[in-house]
Amino acid sequence: MGSEEIILEYVLLIVGFVLLIKGADVFVDGSASIAHKLRISSMVIGLTVVAMGTSAPECAVSIAASFRGDNAVAVSNVIGSNIFNLLIVCGVCSVISPLKVKAGTLKKEFPISIVAAIALAVMGYLGMEIGRADGLLLLASFIVFLVWLVMGARKERNAQSDGEEIKSLSTGMCLVYIVVGIAAIVMGGDVVVDSATKIAENFGLSQTLIGLTIVAMGTSLPELVTSIVAAKKGEADMAIGNVIGSCIFNILLVLGVAGAISPMEVLMENVMDAIILIGVSIVTWIFAWTGKRINRVEGAAMVAVYAVYMGYICVR
Repeated sequence: MGSEEIILEYVLLIVGFVLLIKGADVFVDGSASIAHKLRISSMVIGLTVVAMGTSAPECAVSIAASFRGDNAVAVSNVIGSNIFNLLIVCGVCSVISPLKVKAGTLKKEFPISIVAAIALAVMGYLGMEIGRADGLLLLASFIVFLVWLVMGARKERNAQSDGEEIKSLSTGMCLVYIVVGIAAIVMGGDVVVDSATKIAENFGLSQTLIGLTIVAMGTSLPELVTSIVAAKKGEADMAIGNVIGSCIFNILLVLGVAGAISPMEVLMENVMDAIILIGVSIVTWIFAWTGKRINRVEGAAMVAVYAVYMGYICVR
């Protein structure tokens, strides 16, 4: 690759990050405003609209891999992204500002994400694949989860706080902000992954290492940037809701759709990573229980654990 091409990739890398950051900024404003208008909590918006939007890259990568028959990529991408979401997204957000977690979230949504991870590990280990029946079961579970969330949102509509400082937008502008924000986030993530991959290849890194690091991290950039922006704007509920919602969506929806399209082979490495995901989920849950928040020290520890995990997958 010539020097001009390398310079272009660095420029594109910067452009991608700008799209990610500005897209997340607009997306959070639109999501928070529509939550205020509908009189539902930022947590519910984080678990649904924000989580679905930021999970778009994982969904695209995994479904495309399923159509190609490269199903190991789909499973690895989801597990890797969920570990990144918990350790890096929660960890970095907590280092910036201690991440408060409501008791209801600790008792309901968090355990569901752990159960989903356990179900994935069990399905994978028992048949060493996620077949069409497994995929349909995951999809059915996702529908039940979504209905349960909507019913819960209807019950708490009157509990929305009127004291929050939220950017006032019309309903039409809320939708424009959300759509434009998601588009910028997805486009920015794609540009960052493509540019970073080409730069890494120029430095001689192997495709395997690039796939385990840059691609897995790249598809989780939307969750990272959106959650950081949400936390900085005082929308901690949306930040933690985004992480938990994305973890649940990635397993139930993304793998559910991919498995229903084509049975997915599960490698023993995937099972081991799924067990690591379960452990990481439980530890994050325990951290959140202590004081109903994840503090800066715990956040820094989570980031350090992810660095150790990256070292492990690079040498195994």
